[in-house]
Amino acid sequence: MSSNALSGRAMPSFVSMCVLLVGITGCGTTATEDTGLGTIDPRTGCLTFESTFDAIQTLVFDQQGCSADACHGAAMSGNLDLRVGSSYAGLVEAAAIGSSRNLVEPGQPDESYLFFKLAAATDPSLGYPIAGSPMPSGAPPISEEQLEAIRMWIQAGAPETGSVGDSEQGQSDKMAELLGACLPPATPVTIAPLAPPPADKGIQFRMPSFLLPAETETEVCFAQYYDFSDRIPAEFQDGDVFYMNGSRVRQDPQSHHLTIQHSGLGPEWVTDEAFGEWTCKGGDLDGQSCDPLDQSACGNALCGSEVTDAIACIGFGPPGASQGFLNNQSLGGAGTAQESTPPRDGAYREFPIRGILYWNSHAFNLSREDHSMNARMNVLFTDDLRRELVNATDSSHIYDQAGQPPYTIDSYCADHVVPQDYELLRISSHTHKRGKRFTIALPDGTMFYESLLYNDPVTLEMDPPMLFDSPDEADRTLRYCATFNNGVDANGDPDPTTVTRASRMPASTTCEPVACAAGNIGAPCAGEDDDTACDSSPGAGDGWCDACAIGAGVTTEHEMFVLTPTYLLP
Repeated sequence: MSSNALSGRAMPSFVSMCVLLVGITGCGTTATEDTGLGTIDPRTGCLTFESTFDAIQTLVFDQQGCSADACHGAAMSGNLDLRVGSSYAGLVEAAAIGSSRNLVEPGQPDESYLFFKLAAATDPSLGYPIAGSPMPSGAPPISEEQLEAIRMWIQAGAPETGSVGDSEQGQSDKMAELLGACLPPATPVTIAPLAPPPADKGIQFRMPSFLLPAETETEVCFAQYYDFSDRIPAEFQDGDVFYMNGSRVRQDPQSHHLTIQHSGLGPEWVTDEAFGEWTCKGGDLDGQSCDPLDQSACGNALCGSEVTDAIACIGFGPPGASQGFLNNQSLGGAGTAQESTPPRDGAYREFPIRGILYWNSHAFNLSREDHSMNARMNVLFTDDLRRELVNATDSSHIYDQAGQPPYTIDSYCADHVVPQDYELLRISSHTHKRGKRFTIALPDGTMFYESLLYNDPVTLEMDPPMLFDSPDEADRTLRYCATFNNGVDANGDPDPTTVTRASRMPASTTCEPVACAAGNIGAPCAGEDDDTACDSSPGAGDGWCDACAIGAGVTTEHEMFVLTPTYLLP
């Protein structure tokens, strides 16, 4: 087989078989034949790799000529070495030449200059700004499939080892198909730790780690005590609060959202029995009891309360506790695994300088390995207090799509009225995995926002902020819409792999099957005991009544429809 036949563009003839085997056995687990590019599984003729990055190195950087001596090989064009053994360190969190961005910002393709440079050649319509020529320079662009593979790899935390899974099923099949290769089963990713800001510029909040078992989706809440009074310069604090403008969240990509809020409780509450036992989470003292008021009690790890299943931390903590100096102040967090909020001129938020934090994490580990979840949030200080900003999540239509039948596509719209004299600073959206398109239109009907990825929704920065000062509500009404696909494939046929399924519901949740997921796929049925109604022919025994309507709930197997604007107050 020639080198050309092994390239990403020339492999579709055996990719489908390879992808099938990935999901069943983990392709490449038996004896393989050595080649100059890697190994070929003799069962399928499929080129196999030990990790996603190994496949990208070979099939993109090497096969597309990026690592050739005259380019990013011996010549190190742009001071970048893309040869085996050097490329990872030269890309991930490495400063780009010609841009203030890093070449690869883990978890954030839209902040990764490597992605900008490749996309500028493959799909210029994306409009990423670059200096100089697109990549590869002087050679054909990489394929759209390879570009999407690199986007997925960055989105998943840009791991050097391990196999990246997709955001819906957590399997490596999608990545294997995009690269035209066989990959091992997906593994959980521990993302590169976010470096804290300089001490005179900001402060880092670090989450105590918690165990996320294999093949589990959960939403948890737990507490942590902190005291930054001696770490925040005097010019950025006032009594019990400090002022901030801009933040960055980086967490392991097995996360759908993270929120951090102040409980309103002071140190005297840490002994309340509602928090359970405080223990070290992670590090050399993992699991040992700790004093939450001793910030160094756990050495290189952190002290946290018991981890409790709790949606949005509702009902967590001491019941009926009197609230402290600032009641339930939200530090923010991320509606995705990673989120960057740039500072804006004259804007500020305030937050308590000490107290008990509640960490609320919605995490899902679709792999076969247990994982310890990690998250960090950097906030930047400010002493410019001209305009207070507020996050104004609109969840008034959160479950409008509940009840959408299996094997259908439908759209839903709602109105959001901006308060008079508020200025829109930024806006984003939130759905789960069946949300395929989210749009927002101005009062005159002009669409100014579109997002197509549920796990990486667009956050649109308004610069300058958009003022809504009309006394007429109609002139201050945003129309937002979302399209949900509950199991329809690209050809319009029923797709049992993407429809809501009773058998795939996380623990403690369920749904009532009303359609067939095997046998006579798409036919109506009446619950989990009605498999015979789904048989492809009478008595065939191949039917499965398992497909459900979209449900209302917080897991990614259910759905949400949420608008998330941020305003500058008048």
